[in-house]
Amino acid sequence: MTGKLVTFEGIDGSGKSTMLARLQSGNETNPLSPAGTVFTREPTKGTLTGEAVYAAIGNNVDPLAELFLFLADHAAHISKTVRPATESGKLVISDRYSDSRCAYQGATLQDTITDAFYFVRRLHEPWTIKPNLTFLFNIPPAVSCERCKDRGAQTKFERVDFLNAVMANFKILAKEEPERFVILDAEAAPEVNETIIREKIRELLNKDE
Repeated sequence: MTGKLVTFEGIDGSGKSTMLARLQSGNETNPLSPAGTVFTREPTKGTLTGEAVYAAIGNNVDPLAELFLFLADHAAHISKTVRPATESGKLVISDRYSDSRCAYQGATLQDTITDAFYFVRRLHEPWTIKPNLTFLFNIPPAVSCERCKDRGAQTKFERVDFLNAVMANFKILAKEEPERFVILDAEAAPEVNETIIREKIRELLNKDE
């Protein structure tokens, strides 16, 4: 029995985490999957690898070193959460996954490594578990940064010029894999996007029936 992996992607302040919370709070009364749903995120929380990533972000670690910390956390996330859950037939929904690495670290390394976006993507290909479905929360970087200001502390990633490069990388991914990506208007009402997400997940799960 094989489960499915669904990911939420987008720049900071696009509403991914809010949507994940909405789905999670409504899952008991309106389950997303009859086999059960696992809600998770990257970087992971409360783990050795995840906390190393958060420390690196807060201390302006060299971007290449930071990339490999992200990769270590991704590997641990797959082995401890994603693979066991999907192998038991469950639906896994992750707030960020490997596409965030291609988008964000592809941008941070663009002045250091030639074709950084594709370099980062190739590092994942031999071993990652590819998502079955990815929702890309599309939002103008200027709007995103305003939202980030409203929520308090900001990270080094929350700058309009940088997020423009990140969003461009996300759109490359969506263009190259249109069968996997669903692009959402992150400025739409949450209930509108929640309806779309639930319908697309239902379609994904029904494919194997």
